[in-house]
Amino acid sequence: MPHKIFSEAGADITIATPGGKAPTLDRLSMSRTAGLPSKLREVARYLDSIQSPLNSPEALENIDPDQFDAVFYPGGRGPMEDLADDPVSGALLTRTLHSGKPLALLCHAPAATLAAKNEDGIWPFAGYRMTGLSNAEEKLNGFGRKAPWFLEDRLREGGADYVKARLPLLPFVVVDRNLYTGQNPTSSERLAKRLVADLADRAR
Repeated sequence: MPHKIFSEAGADITIATPGGKAPTLDRLSMSRTAGLPSKLREVARYLDSIQSPLNSPEALENIDPDQFDAVFYPGGRGPMEDLADDPVSGALLTRTLHSGKPLALLCHAPAATLAAKNEDGIWPFAGYRMTGLSNAEEKLNGFGRKAPWFLEDRLREGGADYVKARLPLLPFVVVDRNLYTGQNPTSSERLAKRLVADLADRAR
């Protein structure tokens, strides 16, 4: 649970969504492909404990990434539905990537990068080594079979150096410069801990 890991590390966390709307839990992120039942129960309990900040997020359009040490986008299908063509989110991602500050994207979250553009119109993530939910993993859930496009395909088409674990559902994290990506829900802990460790190194 990245939020818990960041909180226990002493981070001051700001949750933001488009329009400041309370996020909706992606039930697929709590399915059998997301982890063991005991782990999913732990996640559910933790989500209940942070319900208040989840219910009152900041509006993404009011977020200045320069005011933060890092930007983290969680997974779920929300990024594919709401952020893949959101210009506000795209501009924030572009600005963060070029700032050199850590930018972390988990599971479906790299879909949000598809809305990012440099001033010359070029996708700023082209040439970056990165991961995200693979085609094989997408096909393991019922919704994935109905998806109009797959994240792995779009990242490759955009010019990313997409890589993935040898087997589906295994934890897999990729770091290229200041871009941190985790392939799937099981990668969340490894991604968050790597980000915390690197931020601590920066602070020293």
